[in-house]
Amino acid sequence: MGRERVAGTAEIPPDTLRRVEVDGVPVCLAHTQDGGFYAINDVCTHEEYSLSEGELWEFEVECPQHGSRFDVRTGAVRFLPAVIPAQVYAVEVVDGDVYVNV
Repeated sequence: MGRERVAGTAEIPPDTLRRVEVDGVPVCLAHTQDGGFYAINDVCTHEEYSLSEGELWEFEVECPQHGSRFDVRTGAVRFLPAVIPAQVYAVEVVDGDVYVNV
């Protein structure tokens, strides 16, 4: 697997989520209110729903199906019913471009 450009920083407003794909892996890209970019696997570990279709609450993404929440920085579960952490991926911002490494 490798590093891939997924977006320009200006393409994703702060406090939003976007689904991207890196080497065939679905990734939920989060642009947090503080200006940071984070990447977490886009598939909820409780049931297979897209996290990028959910809500972003500061550093937590909420699954639209049952409300599980995951920390976008660490993948840790912050709210049930999920109990398995989500995979997170390294993000780099270089010259206005966002790269995700899976």
